[in-house]
Amino acid sequence: MATEKTENTGAARILARPDGAGIAYHRTRADESHSRDTKATLPGIVFLGGFMSDMTGGKALALETHAKARGQAFVRFDYLGHGASSGRFEDGTIGRWADDAVAVLDNLSEGPQILVGSSMGGWIMLLAALARPERVAGLIGIAAAPDFTQTLMWDAFGPDIRAALRRDGIYRQPSDYGEAPYPITLGLIEDGRQHLIMDKPIPITCPVRLIHGTADGDVPYTLSLDLMDKLESADVEVTLVKDGGHRLSEPQDLARLTRAAAALSGQVA
Repeated sequence: MATEKTENTGAARILARPDGAGIAYHRTRADESHSRDTKATLPGIVFLGGFMSDMTGGKALALETHAKARGQAFVRFDYLGHGASSGRFEDGTIGRWADDAVAVLDNLSEGPQILVGSSMGGWIMLLAALARPERVAGLIGIAAAPDFTQTLMWDAFGPDIRAALRRDGIYRQPSDYGEAPYPITLGLIEDGRQHLIMDKPIPITCPVRLIHGTADGDVPYTLSLDLMDKLESADVEVTLVKDGGHRLSEPQDLARLTRAAAALSGQVA
């Protein structure tokens, strides 16, 4: 069982994992929020970030501000090897990061939760919902990328990159979002194959909202349409944002996200 302890890292706290790793997080309890009249009915919100992202991004902070104003519990955190958490990014896998998300859900939240997943976090939220269906009241995906290690990485890699991965165990992929390349490991690819979910119906029945930009150059918006078809839930809505990119972090994008969170929270409350 993971345990919670305080670490001297500013406002961040640390969730200790059984293997000694520490997952950094920020948590707002419903009874610590400004508005107390709705705390007994609104579900909590857990934000799940993307690949090589962290919990200080615009979407996470906008949702935190939104939740605090509504008296709603909220958690944002960093996976192993991300942001303020311990460990090397290269040692992370989809399975490990999904386990981190489930540990956060089990140890840092109470009652029904809405999981909000960005990019890779959209895959992680689906895996967490499958692992804890009784805890998940709804899902919101922003440019959700289930199965991306296979369909958007391995299947798209040319023979030279595949050979380098087999030979060296790692490929450093140039990034459009910073000077540092993305370290793609063979372990990430192989572990990802154990968690593929888009090859069959997905037994998730809670309400799901998917938001995707039509100009997303990293994760095609058609993936959200495919995901809608795969989900068994009868309540799935896809919002396509004309000319929207992958991050969807402009002010109008954040306003759209918080509106979606408010509407879904009200629906499942």
